[in-house]
Amino acid sequence: MNLNMTFFGQMLSFAILVWFTMKFIWPPLNAAIEERQKKIAEGLSQAEQARKELADADARVAAEIKKARAEAAVIIERASQQAVQIVDKARQDAIVEAMKQKAIAAADIEAQAHRAREELRAKVAALAVAGAEKILKREIDANAHKALIDQLAAEI
Repeated sequence: MNLNMTFFGQMLSFAILVWFTMKFIWPPLNAAIEERQKKIAEGLSQAEQARKELADADARVAAEIKKARAEAAVIIERASQQAVQIVDKARQDAIVEAMKQKAIAAADIEAQAHRAREELRAKVAALAVAGAEKILKREIDANAHKALIDQLAAEI
């Protein structure tokens, strides 16, 4: 191997290139790499924190949904009880109203029966007077014998 000045010149150029690279190029490049590594690490830690927050939020949402379902069940139960109470009250009101109507109808029937009896008594009394008149062949004064006619009607 022949060592000459060209080789030493190339070695000196290479050494200067290495020194220049280590002094001016490598530190900013290394700083950029380290900064990028920090950003990636921060991004990963933020992603992990976001994942934890999402899990917490999911748990809170699940708890709120469970609470809302429980409240809805309570409201539905109250509504069912209220509906049953309303139906029972309506049924009781209907029974009371039916009894009132029945009592009114019974009183009306009784009044009509009493009127019919009174009319029948009056007609029977008139027939009795007419019959007695025909039998006796004379006219009986109904006003004069009202007490007798009333007694006869009462007996009938």
